Amino acid sequence: MKTSHEPLVHIAKRDGMAWWKGWLIRIAAALLALVVSALFIYSLTKMNPVKVYGAMWNGAFGTSKRTWVTLRDTMMLLCIGVGLAPAFKMRFWNIGAEGQVLVGGCATAAVMIYCPGLPTWVILLIGIVVSLIAGAVWGIIPAVFKARWNTNETLFTLMMNYIAIQLTCFLVAKWENPYGSNTVGIINQSTKAGWFPSLFGQQYGWNIVLVLAVTVAMYLYLKYSKHGYEIAVVGQSENTARYAGISVKRVIVRTMALSGAVCGMAGFVAVAGASHTISTSTAGGRGFTAIIVAWMAKFNTFVMILIALLLVFLEKGATQIASQFNLNDYASNVVMGIILFFLLGSEFFINYTVHFRRREKEAKA
Repeated sequence: MKTSHEPLVHIAKRDGMAWWKGWLIRIAAALLALVVSALFIYSLTKMNPVKVYGAMWNGAFGTSKRTWVTLRDTMMLLCIGVGLAPAFKMRFWNIGAEGQVLVGGCATAAVMIYCPGLPTWVILLIGIVVSLIAGAVWGIIPAVFKARWNTNETLFTLMMNYIAIQLTCFLVAKWENPYGSNTVGIINQSTKAGWFPSLFGQQYGWNIVLVLAVTVAMYLYLKYSKHGYEIAVVGQSENTARYAGISVKRVIVRTMALSGAVCGMAGFVAVAGASHTISTSTAGGRGFTAIIVAWMAKFNTFVMILIALLLVFLEKGATQIASQFNLNDYASNVVMGIILFFLLGSEFFINYTVHFRRREKEAKA
């Protein structure tokens, strides 16, 4: 007679963990990642890993200009992560942030190109409005299909990215300057019409103020508003939401409009506040990287600030050590990948517990 045996390893979801314990696990994972990365670096270069980590810090914060560029890129990534937060909390897997950023950027570029004679503050006001609308529309389309016909939102939003890329290619060809360059060039370079003005003498000051304001507003919206409560209920169980009298279809469309609008605003920040041009690389893959930001922060927009800063720091640092120590990009990306692997892996031990099978004698005892 065959008898079934208990598996050697049993994984169970944790009921809950104190916040400080979770952060201790994350810190331990980060330290372990640094140790493993140090071993990898030493095996390649035979150099002191501390010097390499110092070079990473120098690449991100070594000068005032580098510091502000790091903060600029952090705000861009943070804005997209904040935009993804309500959709992900609702368990609507919005993979289309890349496209939503591009259409928001295209809308902003159009205002700067076709209305160069208006005062800068008017261009900026119109630009942020049209970028919000463009991003919202790009988010509403897959939401309507999901709400009405239960389509797969992951594939739908992913395909919307490719449409946005082709739309951007069309507009770049239409607006190319100079003719035949297949690039838009710097928009309004001589007049700077539609550019973010300096704040306290800093070129990217308004980028930080605007994105941090949206970060705080989204935190309050998700935590304290009725809409935020409905998003959380729909994310936990659509049947429970219906039983409570919540219109699930309305919540899906409304939340994706908000998610797309904030991502579209990231396109506005990128064009008017950073690059002052538009291309298919305006989003720069941040729409996908922001998924890590939103997920690791558990949709807490304040925690997203730290996660976004860490990812940008790793990116800048990896580029620095690649050039300073004659490492190719693959080696520096491996270091970045090791650190992300441990950080993401720590979330498993925070959310799940691993039990090993006890011996038969122990079980009887």
